[in-house]
Amino acid sequence: FFSFWGGAEFIYSHNLTVDGREILFHIWDVPNSQQAEDGSSEEKRIQWADSFVLVYSICDRASFNILPLKIQFIKAAKEGQSQEKVPIVIVGNKRDLHHQRVVSSEEGRLLALSLDCGFYEVSAAE
Repeated sequence: FFSFWGGAEFIYSHNLTVDGREILFHIWDVPNSQQAEDGSSEEKRIQWADSFVLVYSICDRASFNILPLKIQFIKAAKEGQSQEKVPIVIVGNKRDLHHQRVVSSEEGRLLALSLDCGFYEVSAAE
C-alpha cells in the first residue's frame, strides 16, 4: 500500500491472515509535505507499490483537491499500456470532526466513482 498523508515518511509492516493465508503488508506512508518533490522520486515510490490508499482530511479542501492529479499520475505510471487495473482506495479521514467538514461524503463518493476507485470515510481517532 502507498498512502499520501501524515507527518514524517515511514514504512510500516503488518501481517494479516486473509482466507487462511498470511499476507505481509509493507505500507509506505508519504507525508503531504513531500508531494511537491520531483516526479522521478514519486514515480519510484509508485512503482514500488502494488496498491494505493490516498487519504485526505474531510476538513481540508486542498488535501481533497489534489487527489485527481495524484490518481491520474499513479494510473499513468502503473497501468501504462497494460489494461490491468491498479487498486486505489480514497479515504476521507477525520469523520469525527463533522462540525469542521468542508468536503462532503457525497463529493468523496462521486470522485471515487468517477476515477474508478474504492471509497471510505474513517476516523483515526475512533
